[in-house]
Amino acid sequence: MRLAHCPLSLILLFVLLLLNGCAQTSTSPSNQQNMMLGAEQLERYLPQLQGKRVGLIVNQTSVLYPNTPNSIHLVDALLQHHINVVSVFAPEHGFRGNQGAGEMIEDNIDTTTGLPIISLYGQTKAPTQAMLANIDVLVFDIQDVGVRFYTYISTMHYAMAAAAKYNVDMLILDRPNPNGQYVAGPILAPEFRSFVGMHPIPVVHGLTVGELALMIKGEHWIEHADNLTLNVISLTNYRKTDPYPLPIPPSPNLPNASSVRWYASLCLFEPTHISVGRGTALPFQMLGHPTLIWPDTSLTQIVPQKDPVAAPYPKWENTPLNALFIDDFEIRSYSVTGFDLRLLHYVFSLARAQGIDLITSESFFDKLAGSDTLRKALLQGESIEQIEARWQSGLSQYQSQRQPYLLYPE
Repeated sequence: MRLAHCPLSLILLFVLLLLNGCAQTSTSPSNQQNMMLGAEQLERYLPQLQGKRVGLIVNQTSVLYPNTPNSIHLVDALLQHHINVVSVFAPEHGFRGNQGAGEMIEDNIDTTTGLPIISLYGQTKAPTQAMLANIDVLVFDIQDVGVRFYTYISTMHYAMAAAAKYNVDMLILDRPNPNGQYVAGPILAPEFRSFVGMHPIPVVHGLTVGELALMIKGEHWIEHADNLTLNVISLTNYRKTDPYPLPIPPSPNLPNASSVRWYASLCLFEPTHISVGRGTALPFQMLGHPTLIWPDTSLTQIVPQKDPVAAPYPKWENTPLNALFIDDFEIRSYSVTGFDLRLLHYVFSLARAQGIDLITSESFFDKLAGSDTLRKALLQGESIEQIEARWQSGLSQYQSQRQPYLLYPE
């Protein structure tokens, strides 16, 4: 397999897995068996929906009791309880989660229920007055990954702003944050606000969508915030240190726990010539480039291929890439800490030494990073310590700022 060239790596990996398993067993007993998702607590929110016209912001992750015989999508559960579901609003990747990153979503009709599906990732990303004209309550129930530039929380932001403006109630059915134990990375500067970063929060913010919704309203990050009737159905028996492997992939290129864990650290390679594995079997679990040489690894090549769902236009399509597998890097660098700058710094240093220009879009890189400071520091060869030192004051302020909105122990 990938580590066959290095028996020592196999030994280290085995030891790390043992230590990780022991640590989870001894210090972080999981409450997963007793945990209840917000959507599963029907008795807490059905009374708020009865007799109301309901709009749902949902996708393929909006499932109650996932991985059990009782698994059921929220749309079906509400219809079974005779809730008047008027329409379904679809975020990036679509209602079924089978559209590629950045791919426009079209309005449609759900063939199973006959409900209209209204795109929030097409001509408009915010619900319009016409879309909400026959809706009393908007329900948001989507699995997030706890990273600022993952766009489901931007969709939630726009929905909250529209609900506040047009006097529609907002109900958030909370779900775990698989990266909830981390708060890391630079704070977004206001002038770099975009759909891949709408709030002055770190790259990895340590909030569930319910907590973030409370913060958006409480900090007045939307207009008419005081007018918004917002209810959050919180999780039961949940703490952020509990491991939570996502039962349903939240998007086509985050198929497993490893990709979810590394997403924040690898996404900043998107506006560069480095492939993050789209169009391969290891999206967000590898890095690849046609000519960049990875020291201390045997030369392994992977060829990205077009995939109509996960990678309609993969970077370096049909081109052999020298591949760095993130598992290998993790063994050398111990473990990810939410937003792991070491990998980004390592690759920029290698590229500079090998005379390779990496960045393809400065503006997109800066939007993801939340400012132009990180890009300039990497290009100038600043140390990790110098770069991270600039974040500490902002992170400290953010930690204090978010305290009133926390719903769960950490």
